[in-house]
Amino acid sequence: MSERLSVWKTYKLYVGGTFPRSESGRVYEVTDPKGKWLANAPRSSRKDARDAVVAARKAFGGWSGATAYNRGQILYRVAEMLEGRRAQFVHEVADAEGLSKSRAAEQVDATIDRWVWYAGWTDKIAQVVGGGNPVAGPYFNLSTPEPTGVVAVVAPQESSFLGLVSVVAPVIATGSTAVVVAAERSPLPALSLGEVLATSDLPGGVVNLLSGRTAEIAAPLAAHQDVNAIDLAGADEALAKELETAAADNLKRVLRPQPVDYLRTPGIDRMTAFLETKTVWHPTGSLGASGSAY
Repeated sequence: MSERLSVWKTYKLYVGGTFPRSESGRVYEVTDPKGKWLANAPRSSRKDARDAVVAARKAFGGWSGATAYNRGQILYRVAEMLEGRRAQFVHEVADAEGLSKSRAAEQVDATIDRWVWYAGWTDKIAQVVGGGNPVAGPYFNLSTPEPTGVVAVVAPQESSFLGLVSVVAPVIATGSTAVVVAAERSPLPALSLGEVLATSDLPGGVVNLLSGRTAEIAAPLAAHQDVNAIDLAGADEALAKELETAAADNLKRVLRPQPVDYLRTPGIDRMTAFLETKTVWHPTGSLGASGSAY
């Protein structure tokens, strides 16, 4: 028998629940830390970024309107799907970050656990950051968190999978939708994550994954009038300053980059960063000093 040829994987973007190639048709070479070629990844254009925002906005109503319990079930389902493809992600993370198989397995296991952790928070965060407020007067005063909207996420450059999930999961756990710029040098685990999301119960458009030159994709997202917030986790100092300036044009929420040990259990900061607070006043029914009620 003749020697069998390998079937090389074609990586694509993940936008609106589908897998388009880059609108421009461009690709770029992805290599491991030693310079070995791994794959050609799609190089997203500004048009791809705009399409992703449209998909995220379209998905926002249904996702934010879903019950917190249902969102938790869906996030847990993503973890189940990742567990079933663990070996694939161990291989991709090892190649992307130049890790040993055991170190890569540690990263992948932590990533799966991170999905489960955020799945458990979906129906609890409102009790932590919302509730009744004491006021002087015959009123009930209640505050409740609501999702911000469409959030652009510049994924960490140094942690292609665990870091990626650590910044994406809190956005969608609280009901917002995300447009994600994958790590420029190591986008393959992110693009494979799109395949998992597509076969889980996550509605199309809730997470949109773009690969390419970080500055090229992030700039139109920061300036886009239909993006409500931006997480600059993977931006260097110069790019972060540029993107924050562009984001100020429509008063986007901005989460500045900061050193993070992604292996540590996170707090709730990344969830609360993209929540708005709605406060409702309502009469208690007490009328005047006599204490009569209606």
